[in-house]
Amino acid sequence: MGKEKLRIAIQKSGRLFEDSIKILKDSGIYIDNGKEQLRASSNNFPLEAMYLRNGDIPQYLRDGVVDCAIIGENVLIEKGQDIIRGEKLGFSKCRVSLAVPKSFKYTTIKDLDGCKIATSYPNTVNRFLAEKGITGELHIINGSVEIAPNIGLSQAIVDIVSSGSTLFKNNLKEVEVILKSEAVLAISPQISEERKAILNKLQFRFNSVLKARTSKYILLNAPNDKLQDIIKLLPGMRSPTVLPLAEEGWSSVHTVINEEKFWNVLDELKEYGAEGILVVPIEKMVI
Repeated sequence: MGKEKLRIAIQKSGRLFEDSIKILKDSGIYIDNGKEQLRASSNNFPLEAMYLRNGDIPQYLRDGVVDCAIIGENVLIEKGQDIIRGEKLGFSKCRVSLAVPKSFKYTTIKDLDGCKIATSYPNTVNRFLAEKGITGELHIINGSVEIAPNIGLSQAIVDIVSSGSTLFKNNLKEVEVILKSEAVLAISPQISEERKAILNKLQFRFNSVLKARTSKYILLNAPNDKLQDIIKLLPGMRSPTVLPLAEEGWSSVHTVINEEKFWNVLDELKEYGAEGILVVPIEKMVI
């Protein structure tokens, strides 16, 4: 693969770190990162990981210090609109939301016109307010944004929300979802052609892992007189594999299906006489 190494930025702590390491490991890429080490290389793939503060990553991408990054889409929307966004990675899902104290009588966004809003996302909030045609006085806070209304600093906040438990603990209620976010693979506009070739290999591995995570291998026994009805319910990668069983009048059907779709058709499969239904996880899926 040459001597070049793809330089990838990973959040050095927090919710993204563990999931980022997991998708690399599931893609067959192992990084020997010692304790407190901020830079580490893989010994089985031309990749070097740099562990950085999430908010600093867009500038490193912009400057070409790193070639790509696993980062929250919300950070790119706030600080990296010019950065190339690759595939969504399906983890670290959250939303950037507007919240107010539970005692605040909120009916529409117009109720916040002229109010003080505390946030770590000023660019995102300013765009949102402009779209809604209202003004607000922003207080930029890094960390613990949710305490701002309680200490009289603001009448509302805009912050990341996952479960909503932090808002609840601080006597706040979520009133508007500004945007939804998840981890994405971001790409530097400065990436070289040689490193882009390595990135393509990485993206291929990521896509194989992500496809497997949302797909299941389905095996079931079907009566032959209902076989065509059952096959229509099971869209596979191309078409299901059908094998005759030892018992006359029955066949075994094998296919791959999106897990959500499977649960939607389960009752219909049973109505058509499907038996012995097995749902098996897929480790990798190469298309």
